[in-house]
Formats: sequence, C-alpha cells, structure tokens
Amino acid sequence: MDIIQQEIKKNSLFLAEHNVTTKIILGDCSNVLKTIKDNSIDLIVTSPPYSDQRKNTYGGIKADQYVEWFLPISAELFRVLKPSGTFILNIKEKVKDGERHTYVLELIQAMRKQGWLWTEEFIWYKKNCYPGKWPNRFRDAWERLLQFNKNKHFYMNQEAVMVATGDWAKTRLKHLSNKDLIRDNSKVNSGFGKNISNWLKRDMVYPTNVLNIATETSNKQHSAAFPKELPNWFIKLFTKTGDTVLDPFLGSGTTVAASLELDRNSIGIEIKKEYYDLSIDNVKKFINK
Repeated sequence: MDIIQQEIKKNSLFLAEHNVTTKIILGDCSNVLKTIKDNSIDLIVTSPPYSDQRKNTYGGIKADQYVEWFLPISAELFRVLKPSGTFILNIKEKVKDGERHTYVLELIQAMRKQGWLWTEEFIWYKKNCYPGKWPNRFRDAWERLLQFNKNKHFYMNQEAVMVATGDWAKTRLKHLSNKDLIRDNSKVNSGFGKNISNWLKRDMVYPTNVLNIATETSNKQHSAAFPKELPNWFIKLFTKTGDTVLDPFLGSGTTVAASLELDRNSIGIEIKKEYYDLSIDNVKKFINK
C-alpha cells in the first residue's frame, strides 16, 4: 500500500446504510482521485472553489491560473468516469477590473481539447439571492451547471425529473382551434412547429434547463454550500439505484447525503478537516432521522 492509500485509509469514513456505501475522504482530490479505479463512477457532481474566492478556506486560485490548476483534476475525473457517465460542474465567472473574466470559457475549451464533450449547460436560478447594489451591474441570481460527457450516448432518465404541467394548461387547452389540432409550422421557416393538441390529458412534462432552487448557506456552516435539491435532481436524472456518485470538492457533504437518500453509492473528497468533519456530521444526522 503506497503513502497516499495509507493516508486515505487513515483519514476516511466508510458507511454501509440503505444497501449502499458512503465513503468520505479527507485529502487533496488531486492525490485521492489517483486511487479510484478507471471507469468506475456513474456521475460526478461538484462545485470547486471559484477563482479568487474562499481564500481563507481553499486558498483562492487566481483567475489567470484557474485553467492550469483545474486541468490535472479534470483529467483524473475523465479517467474515473464511466463511458456512460456524466460530469456536472457548478461554476461562475467572477468580475475582475470591471468585466467578467473569461476563465470559465477558457476552461470549457481546454476540457474539450482534453477529450470532454460539452453536452449541455443548465442554469441554477437562485430565487433568494442576496440583495445588493453595484454601480455598473445587478446582483448575481444564477450560476452555470456545465454538463460534460465522454461519449454522445450516456445514461439519462428524463422521466425521473418530469414536472407538473401547471395551471396554464387548463385555460390554454380549454378551447382549441382547428389550427391547434394540427402541426402549426413556424411562419419564419425555421423548421420548428407545434401541435397544441399533444398537450391534452398530459399531467407531467419534461423540465427546462433552468433550475429554480433557493440557496442554502446559513444552516450548512459552510461558505459555499449548494442546496441538496441541486445534486438530488442530477442524481435522479443521470443515475440508477445502486450507481456511484463522486464529489471531489465535498464541502459540507451535500452530494453524499443526497446520494444516500436516493440509494446511490457515493465518494466524497474534502481537503479541509473542518468541512470533512462537518460532512460526516451531516451524513450521520440523515442516517439517524
């Protein structure tokens, strides 16, 4: 057993509950990821420290150095992810010298060269974002959720995240015209068309790529915790019961707690002892409910 594996064994928690396993590891993900088997992870959901932020907790990586810092990590994530798996990266550009920095766009391009497919981009709309006033912009109310895959064909269960049609359908579908009963093609020759009658007797529909989820921080004791509903949604969409979920920047343990709740195996890696302990406490609270 090498030095890294010895450290992991000494600084990790292994739980077996709900017929699945939860492993929480204290350490630098750059090292810990090297001990995970190739093609063994079904879903990666994580929110790494943003550039020049969380300096007191994660060191504050400079925006101009962010891509160089992240690429060795994303290379390991590419190795451990199954060909059918998905990687969801929660990230947001910062403002520097009066404009948005381009490090996220540069990272996307660099990861594509690394072999990743940038398949989709979801928007997390934070409906309770902090109020504020700035001289040349409004408050940030959304963050990126970038979807990367190794292959064009990946596991996705869209039915697992369907949403209710909504009250609008009751009024709109009450009186249908003759045009509503056939495919009405776009008047601008865009190739798009719709058949309103397809909505009849439909209670559930597929969601959009905008997720309306409130933030959670004060009750997580973490400087940048995301709400459990966020990983929960992606876990249901991209995994099956018994699959394995990885979060290399675990923080307060939200991803592993959501995985446990949905009967998925999980691995969480956290470099800060304070948050490692916090994530263990949060998972144990869920088990003891």
